[in-house]
Amino acid sequence: MNLVRAELERLGARRFVQLMLVLLVLAFGVTAATTLAGSHRPTVQELSDARANAAEARRHMDEMYQRCVDRVNGNLPPEAEEEYFPVDCNELDPVRQERLPVATDFLPGVFVFAQQARPLLYFLVAFLVLFGFLVGASYIGADLNSGGVVNLLLWRPRRLAVLGTKLGTLLGAVLGLSLLASAAYLAAFWLIGQAAGFPGRLDGEFWRGLGAVHGRGLVLVLLATALGFALATLGRHTSAALGTVAAYAVVWELGARLVLEIVDAPRPDRFMLSSHVGAWLTGRAEFWDGQACGDSGAGFCDGFYTLTWGPALAVLLALTAVLGVAAFVAFRRRDLI
Repeated sequence: MNLVRAELERLGARRFVQLMLVLLVLAFGVTAATTLAGSHRPTVQELSDARANAAEARRHMDEMYQRCVDRVNGNLPPEAEEEYFPVDCNELDPVRQERLPVATDFLPGVFVFAQQARPLLYFLVAFLVLFGFLVGASYIGADLNSGGVVNLLLWRPRRLAVLGTKLGTLLGAVLGLSLLASAAYLAAFWLIGQAAGFPGRLDGEFWRGLGAVHGRGLVLVLLATALGFALATLGRHTSAALGTVAAYAVVWELGARLVLEIVDAPRPDRFMLSSHVGAWLTGRAEFWDGQACGDSGAGFCDGFYTLTWGPALAVLLALTAVLGVAAFVAFRRRDLI
């Protein structure tokens, strides 16, 4: 317990951690201030016009679906035969759409919390992922580079216990900070929606969806923190973690992606870590495969394929586990001086 308390004090005393906290608060403050300045409470007339526009948009969707069905049945007037319709009329069926137009879609200049909460949460998760990775890498990297770990081992000469305590303390601190930050962040924008915008439809389905994104985002933050910690442990320096990520982004995400597109490899996005991150965070990610429709001729071809959160999480967990185990093995065996 004394070791955990000591590690928490060391983590909080680091200037880099304090700087990242300041940047975190600054980024949130700028985002909230910008949103507040660009929003206003809708008037009764604006709400009435928005409801009318939404009803008109839904009516237009019904008309387009019916005209597509009429064309399939041969009931479309000759002068309308030039209109474009998809091969499958179910694509236009309003019942099959993910969502129908609502009044809040037609409120320009109004911050609608129900519509903007999820994109704002994605921004928060992205910042916390960066925060966790950098703090995780600098936390252990600075100790290894300065000899602080060696001094700590003189007091508690159990390498794996010391490294495990450092990692556990780091993950617990990042998780606690992420929970506090996300609660304050969403509460601030909820208040903006109430006072200077429009709350929108905040039903149980909305909160369940937002909670699912938040939970997946927290898992991603913890994985990024553990990855930064593991890479810095393997490289014995913070810059090793940063260099590894930069090299991966340039060599694989950019270079290998370009090569795979040149050779027309099937489904190249499944080999990219960023694709799995997106699939995990959003629940599913859809990509286009140009090779899928190469021999389809003039017929209809669906060239899209999907990555779901299950396989994406398995890839992220496997990568983190491999690097984490390698870091502990290297820390246990090598000379730290």
